[in-house]
Formats: sequence, C-alpha cells, structure tokens
Amino acid sequence: MNDQSGQSEEAPALKLAVLDAEDLAVISAHLQDATVRVGEMAYLPKTRRFALVASRFDWPRALRGARERCRTGLHFERVFRVLRSGFDQDADRVLNLLAIVFTPGEAPSGTITLTFSGGSAIRLEVECLEAALSDIGPRWPVADKPGHASVEVEHA
Repeated sequence: MNDQSGQSEEAPALKLAVLDAEDLAVISAHLQDATVRVGEMAYLPKTRRFALVASRFDWPRALRGARERCRTGLHFERVFRVLRSGFDQDADRVLNLLAIVFTPGEAPSGTITLTFSGGSAIRLEVECLEAALSDIGPRWPVADKPGHASVEVEHA
C-alpha cells in the first residue's frame, strides 16, 4: 500500500497479550487462516510453555486492499498437558488455523483448543489463560485472500 508520497506504507508489528477469553478471541481473529508448519510448534514441559510460529494473513490490511502474510510467534504459558488429533507431530505438514477458543474449567484453569482445517486440532490444558502474540519476521505479498469452500448444512 502506498501513502500520498508514493512510498510503501509499512504495517506496524502486531503485539498482543492474552489474559482472558475476550483477549483470546482477538488473537483468534488475527490468526484466522494462518498457516503453521507442524515442525514449528513445540511444547516445552520444563517451562510449561507451548509455542508456535505461523504465517499470518493480515486481515485488517486486507480491508484496505493489501494482501500480505507475515511471520508471527504465539506462545501460551502455564500449560500442563498438550493433546493433538488429526496429524502426526513428526509430519512435514502445513496446517491452516481456523480458530482458537478457551473453555473454562475450575477457575482459573481451562482448555485452549486450536482448530485447524481438515479436522486437526490441538488442545492445551492450562492452569490459567496467559499468552502473547508478536509479529517476528518479514511480510510478503500474496495473490489471494484465504477462502473456504461453502458447506451446506441441513437442519432437522
């Protein structure tokens, strides 16, 4: 995107903290359709941290006509258990992140679920909701906005 002088307008780096479900909803919206390599996700049990690096599609800039992705880091603290389904941890595979939600348990604990397309998911059991997201790398243009196939739902 160009400003009035014709110079490229650099997007500010996104840095967000999560301390409640509303904060997590904001992060989920920013990471919708991010791509994540399975090898760029890790659980670090000694520090009780789950971290990943994603290629985030910049939805707010897309509303202004730019189509870009950027490298983004996300980490969750106070994680005591990680469960995955729909993929092998050792696979050289790229997953498409659809949403991240928090389901409360006995306060302040709960479960964070990262849902990916194709039925894959990661469930983090956490002591409390504490996370942070930061843009950490370059931006690059992409040809198209991410899209999803329409699904017809039959109501009983």
